[in-house]
Amino acid sequence: MTVVPQRWPARLQPNNFVLATDLDGTLLAGSLHARRRVRELFAAQDSGARLVFVTGRGLESILPLLSDPTIPVPDYIIADVGATIVHGDLRPVGNLQDEVAARWPGSQAVLKALAGFPHLRRQSVPQERRCSFLVEEGELTPALRAAVDALGCDLLLSAGCYLDVLPRGVGKGPAILRLAAAVGLDPSIIVVAGDTLNDLSMFETGLHGVVVGQAEPALVDAVRKRPLVHVASGAGCDGILEGLARHGALAVDDAASAAAPRGDAGLVMVYHRLPHDEVVENGVLQQRPPRSPNGIIPTLLRFFAGARKGSWVAWSQQASRDPAGFQVHVPVDAERYPQLQAARIALTGDDIDIFYKKFSKEAFWPIIFSFPDKAEFRQAHWERYLEVNRLFAEQAAREAAEGATVWVHDYNLWMVPAFLRPLRPDLRIAFFHHTAFPSSDVFNILPWRRDIVGSLLQCDYVGFHIPRYVENFVDAVRSFAPVDVCGTAACAPRFLTYGCALGVDTVTTAIDAGGRRVGLGAHPVGTDAAMIAALVATPAVQDSAAAIRDYLGDVTGIVSIERLDYVKGTLEKLQAFERLLERHPEHRGKVTLLNIITPAAPGMEIYESLRVEVDRTVGRINGRFSTLGWMPVRYFYRSLPFEEVIAHYAACDVAWITPLRDGLNLVAKEFVAAKTAAGGSGVLILSEFAGAAVELHGALLTNPYDANAMTATLHQALCMGADERAYRTARMGMIVREHDVARWGEDFLAAVETGAAAPSLAHAA
Repeated sequence: MTVVPQRWPARLQPNNFVLATDLDGTLLAGSLHARRRVRELFAAQDSGARLVFVTGRGLESILPLLSDPTIPVPDYIIADVGATIVHGDLRPVGNLQDEVAARWPGSQAVLKALAGFPHLRRQSVPQERRCSFLVEEGELTPALRAAVDALGCDLLLSAGCYLDVLPRGVGKGPAILRLAAAVGLDPSIIVVAGDTLNDLSMFETGLHGVVVGQAEPALVDAVRKRPLVHVASGAGCDGILEGLARHGALAVDDAASAAAPRGDAGLVMVYHRLPHDEVVENGVLQQRPPRSPNGIIPTLLRFFAGARKGSWVAWSQQASRDPAGFQVHVPVDAERYPQLQAARIALTGDDIDIFYKKFSKEAFWPIIFSFPDKAEFRQAHWERYLEVNRLFAEQAAREAAEGATVWVHDYNLWMVPAFLRPLRPDLRIAFFHHTAFPSSDVFNILPWRRDIVGSLLQCDYVGFHIPRYVENFVDAVRSFAPVDVCGTAACAPRFLTYGCALGVDTVTTAIDAGGRRVGLGAHPVGTDAAMIAALVATPAVQDSAAAIRDYLGDVTGIVSIERLDYVKGTLEKLQAFERLLERHPEHRGKVTLLNIITPAAPGMEIYESLRVEVDRTVGRINGRFSTLGWMPVRYFYRSLPFEEVIAHYAACDVAWITPLRDGLNLVAKEFVAAKTAAGGSGVLILSEFAGAAVELHGALLTNPYDANAMTATLHQALCMGADERAYRTARMGMIVREHDVARWGEDFLAAVETGAAAPSLAHAA
């Protein structure tokens, strides 16, 4: 073992040091406050402190830590008990690893030489240039030592049961000294930290050292007489801070950090949109109700109808990020929500254009819905996305009271938990995905997948629409870090299992990954069935529905309402309708497709070519089959008032909703709610790849990728008898009423508080 002469001063200079620390039990342990302080030491731009991970883990096992925002980013990594030495960005340091590899006989040679020792059980962990075993301390025999020595290797036993076979002369301590020599680190400013005998070689170098509290007693005994080693009382990062202060690496008043600012909101909504629309009239900013009365926003507002103190964090488009006279806090509705205020984040039009309209839609949207060929990844846009997410997190941290719940919404804000957790470790962070979550092989196409998963693992609870998306997320985490499943629940009878493309029979309710326990759950968003019923009863909606029925006459109306988006399957639907008229001429003149497409938001160039193709297809169908008294497709390219939408649902006999992918699809639930409120029955044709398909027992499911199935299912719907139609509608109507949007919000927050699956999972449909 190489020992460095103790020629350096007994005390270091503040903020001019290198911390070479073990991970498990050392850097990854301690109080939240101390861990935050250590992270801040190495995150500060003006800090002279540098960090080296020194661990027995394999390099692959360290990768998840590099995306964990609560852990400082290392400048260098020494892994595999010293057999791997790389930069923080995983580049090799010079030829250090080549030198180690030259002394390593190879894993197969080691395993062959030790085959005569059956009590050795190889550890199933990533490892390079070493072999790791589990062994009883008494089984470390002279014969075993001789066999390892004959290989030209060393043995290292730690914690009485972990045995490493290493290349001769390799260890944590020697690796630190070789790294220091290779990159020019002054050994006199290096401080090593550890907690087990596996770390002893670091202290044998004669460097400044810290043995943290709750360390292995044998290590404490071995270092007691070393003058430059401090045995701390605090565990983990608490001990590291104590030791750094003892060695002079921290100023006395630098050992504790100022508490992050606190607000008084018990519940903080973090949503990209404000709960009202902002318009300027005669130079005065005015608030208007949201355009969609049946959206998520009104439901979320209900949580603040009582005495709950709350804050709603969202963007406000401004000329700059720091506009003169900008008012961050504005009331939402002083009469209905007296304890709620909006916390506005000033974003420029360029911010919103890049962060939301371009990056989120061009990079994330295609991946979320499994169209990776349409994805465009731009690093500059990712950097802007991070900036905006950081602004949201910082504002949420300022709003939340001690121990408050922060509810973050959707993929636009995926990185908020990563920025928020270090700022406010006291908070309960919940996240809900309003979209699908793709299979792991598709999700992992994202260049920033580790950052995103690392961020979501900072949450206490993560919710999705359906069990399949939960399991997709768990699979994505498995490719990021070791996962322990802490709980599962049966999906039936609440959800379809084997009868649907998105079905699964069990759902994970909690995982332990990266040292954190995260609750998971399936919470399909509901619609406001009571509000729809009230609308159906209004004279205006009844008159509109009657007018539509009068227009249709004896013709069966098929309603299709969707946003212009390639994931909605609009072209596939039109082509299926064209095939129906070709193969079943008996339907000509007897069915009309009311095709209502809501335009994409302004600036979404990605959808323009799709619109041109839709226009062309509608024109071709009408040109082929129209007569003087009948037009097969009535095409509307505009947004309709919600009352008119409800009237179409009430008037038409069939709803045809066949997206190629859809996180849930509320249109399906709105149709069911409107038909049951009107006292009628109808047929819902629903894509197997819409999340609502696993929930709406009674829908006719179809595969939008199967052209023949699409046409055949539509024909089945048009020919369905009245009794079957009534039964299916009644069954779906019960589900929609029971699991409405209010129930969704209540169940989600209840699950956040308990960290378990929502109670609704056990209810039968």
